[in-house]
Amino acid sequence: MRTRVVVITIAAAIAAAVAFLAFDGGEAQRPTESLAPSVPPGAMTVAAAGDICTRSPSSCSATADLIERLAPDAVLALGDNQYEDGDLEEYEKSYDETWGRFKDITFPVAGNHEWHTPEAQGFLDYFDLTTYWYTSSVGPWRLYALDGSCDENGGCDEGSPQYEWLAGELASRSDRCIVAFWHQPRFSSGDTHGSHDELAAIWTLLDEAGADLVLNAHEHNYERFAPQGANGEPTPDGMVQIVAGTGGNPRSYGFDEPLENSEVRLGGFGVVELSLWNSGWTADFTRTDGRVVDSASGGC
Repeated sequence: MRTRVVVITIAAAIAAAVAFLAFDGGEAQRPTESLAPSVPPGAMTVAAAGDICTRSPSSCSATADLIERLAPDAVLALGDNQYEDGDLEEYEKSYDETWGRFKDITFPVAGNHEWHTPEAQGFLDYFDLTTYWYTSSVGPWRLYALDGSCDENGGCDEGSPQYEWLAGELASRSDRCIVAFWHQPRFSSGDTHGSHDELAAIWTLLDEAGADLVLNAHEHNYERFAPQGANGEPTPDGMVQIVAGTGGNPRSYGFDEPLENSEVRLGGFGVVELSLWNSGWTADFTRTDGRVVDSASGGC
């Protein structure tokens, strides 16, 4: 549950400048050390990205190598993990050769490309799952892995199987700090898919429960939003959404007119590295060469 205002560590002037950067142009600079929060000893680290492997392992080897250098405690695969259809043979020939080295610590969700295979069976088989949504923990944080392919999974509205499951899990939880993740973003300034209104009920449910972070992919770019409420309104104690469709797919997507709360928009490849502890978090967007080009932090 959120307990204090989220602190964005990137300087306001830099964030404003990023709004005018071309998709493949300049980048935000890493915040100065004086702006960066102190991560306490024992914090858990999580690496996350989506839109990962094409049929060639070389597409996603650079982000896999980056994750290996980051040595996280957990990995979030944010959907469209394996193109084109997410079948088991594709997973075994590409994803398994790269991101598969972290399989034992990976929490995956399916993307729309996984659903090209009936019932997203290749995704289920590769990760040895029996459901598209589930919950787990990383340290003191609760993870809610969800599915945003609402037309295929039985729906995302109130009364749908996923909604009712999530409502029950949130009502009975004991964890204070919450990360939720799925493929299609509720809000996006991207010029290819954009925002997904069909996920409004899921977003509202998480907001009412005091969730802290939401991670998505789908747009092949990076975007970070300021804290937002149930209807996308700016609010100091809202959820911070990060879109990171930056795992390796070489097809780049750009941006339309930025949504109101969009803070940073970047193209190219990279991985979000989260540090999580019992009262807060940091998030760094790290390029495959190790450069941190955006940072944010907050409490829970």
